[in-house]
Amino acid sequence: MRTIILGGTGFIGSALVRLFVGRGHEVVVPSRRPEKIPAVLGMGRPEARIVGAPFDGKTGAGWAEFITADTAIVNLAGENIAGGRWTPELKRRIEQSRLLAGAAVMDALARAEVRPAVLAQASAVGYYGARGPEPVDESALPGDTFLAHVATAWEASTAGAEALGVRRVVLRTSMVLGPGGALAQMLPAFRLGLGGPLGSGRQMVPFIHLDDEVGAIAHLIDTPGASGPYNLAAPEAVTSRGFARALGRALRRPAFLPASAFALKLLLGQMAQEILLSGVNASPARLLSTGYHFRHPTLAGALEAALAAG
Repeated sequence: MRTIILGGTGFIGSALVRLFVGRGHEVVVPSRRPEKIPAVLGMGRPEARIVGAPFDGKTGAGWAEFITADTAIVNLAGENIAGGRWTPELKRRIEQSRLLAGAAVMDALARAEVRPAVLAQASAVGYYGARGPEPVDESALPGDTFLAHVATAWEASTAGAEALGVRRVVLRTSMVLGPGGALAQMLPAFRLGLGGPLGSGRQMVPFIHLDDEVGAIAHLIDTPGASGPYNLAAPEAVTSRGFARALGRALRRPAFLPASAFALKLLLGQMAQEILLSGVNASPARLLSTGYHFRHPTLAGALEAALAAG
């Protein structure tokens, strides 16, 4: 089987590349610098290989020809939402990078001689906006925040694939724990004993270990009946306070110093409000109904595995 991964050099994408290469897939990574895509030779089966394909960031030119009837396309491409204070320019890049990647996928489908087997479209639990502690499943309406609007538009950018007969799954991802990503940004303060809950500490913090993130994506690709949105979040629900305590225990450090909501808003503005001080209890019930079994269903287990890998 062939897998095309847009965003294949990112935190989640590179892990997904390793997973599929280990399964013997040919993995194609569209890139503006295809020659920079590292060869994954000697990893997994001897016949496995990775190919860098040209990508202009907005069309299927240069990589659409790799689409075959047994191809899976995974669209993970998009600007990092936690890269700092959201200036108008950064917000524009966050949204436009996702819409352009979606447009590139649709252009590739139009160029291809055959339709791929499946399209996995990235999204985020930010789709739901700020919610309370009650579990939220995929039937919930989108929220009314910047991230909710971006996620809604991101999902819609490839919705036309379904009219072309392509099975499409939407990956509403929560905070991914692994060697890198959000956890890497938290560790310096927590290792110094300066970590703690954010704001009130009562907001929900949905999470998933990197192994389960890529495992769930692969599972949904491999499950013929899987389509539509899925919450990629572990079954254990935790608050910001509970998350801080668990991370402190994992590091054997105190973790009781709260970060003031006022200070976070002053420093990071809207980004702090939407990412750090708001949350949603995203339920993975629909993912579990497909038969997926989490490797790290609890926060303690996910943190232990993430820290060991780092």
